[in-house]
Amino acid sequence: MGGLWRWRHNPLRRTTDLVEAWLALATLVLILVAVPVIGAVVGSAAQDALQQSVREQHQSRHEVTGTVVKKADNSPLDPDPETSTARDRSSRVIADWTAPDGTQRHGMVLSNLKNPRPGDHFTLWTDQQGRIVGRPLDSATASTHAVLAGFGSAVLAAGAVEGTRRLIVWRMVRRRYARWDQAWDKAGPDWGRTGTGS
Repeated sequence: MGGLWRWRHNPLRRTTDLVEAWLALATLVLILVAVPVIGAVVGSAAQDALQQSVREQHQSRHEVTGTVVKKADNSPLDPDPETSTARDRSSRVIADWTAPDGTQRHGMVLSNLKNPRPGDHFTLWTDQQGRIVGRPLDSATASTHAVLAGFGSAVLAAGAVEGTRRLIVWRMVRRRYARWDQAWDKAGPDWGRTGTGS
C-alpha cells in the first residue's frame, strides 16, 4: 500500500514516481499474463518435438535378446564400486544376438546382469542392422522434459521482465541523482544564502 502514494496527485509526487508506478504495474501484468503464455508455448513446442523424437526412436530402434557367450575381461578403467552408478555397474560381456534384419551379430556389450554366465539372456537395443544403440526415449520422460522446458522458459522470461524493470528504475534513479547534483551546484557553496548579508 506504500506505493499507492505515487498514483495520487500531490505536490511531492515527481513524474519519475508516476513512471515507476506504471512500470511496476506493467511488469506485474507481464509476469502474470505473458510469462505463463511463454512457458506454455515453449512447453508445447518441446512436447511436440520430443514426442516426434520418441516416435522416430521407437521406429528405428529394436529390442532384441542377447545371449551371453562369456564375461568380458575387466578393463583397468572399470569404475570404482563405491562411487559408480547403476549404469556403471553393468557387466561387460561377449554376446550373440540376431539383428532385426536377420543377420547374426557377435561382440562386446553391456548387460544388465549382475553375474552373467554363458547362456544367460538379456535385452539389447539395436538399429535395423543390429548395431547397439541406446534405449529409446519413452513418452513419459519426454513429457517431463517438455514440462521442465516450459517451466524454465517461464522463469527466464520472468527474470528478464523483472531485470528490465530494475535496469530502467536504476537508470531513472541515476538521472534523478544527477539532477539533484546539478541543483546543488546551482545553489552554490553557501546553500543559497549569497547576498543575504548573513
